[in-house]
Amino acid sequence: MNITVEQLNELRSQNESHTLLDMREHHELAICSIEGSLDIPMNTLPENLEKLPKDEPLIVMCHIGGRSAQVAYWLHQNGYENTLNLEGGIAAWAQNIDTGMAQY
Repeated sequence: MNITVEQLNELRSQNESHTLLDMREHHELAICSIEGSLDIPMNTLPENLEKLPKDEPLIVMCHIGGRSAQVAYWLHQNGYENTLNLEGGIAAWAQNIDTGMAQY
């Protein structure tokens, strides 16, 4: 139910179909984000479920992976069996993949 930032980077570099759901708050998104992510804050997710695919990997991301793990579990329990949690969140992405990205 988890995916590493290295695995996500490989998916992206090979242009494999997936959706990266960034469920951080707007003030967090203003600091840094991954291009092409679907930005839906955690507290608005229930009313935005129709925007989420069920036919490709749905990778949920937050700052360090805690909130996204909870959301990924909730989504999985609500019919989104394609859901994966990004281990370490955008912090791990900034440390291991995009080292020039702003961090917080």
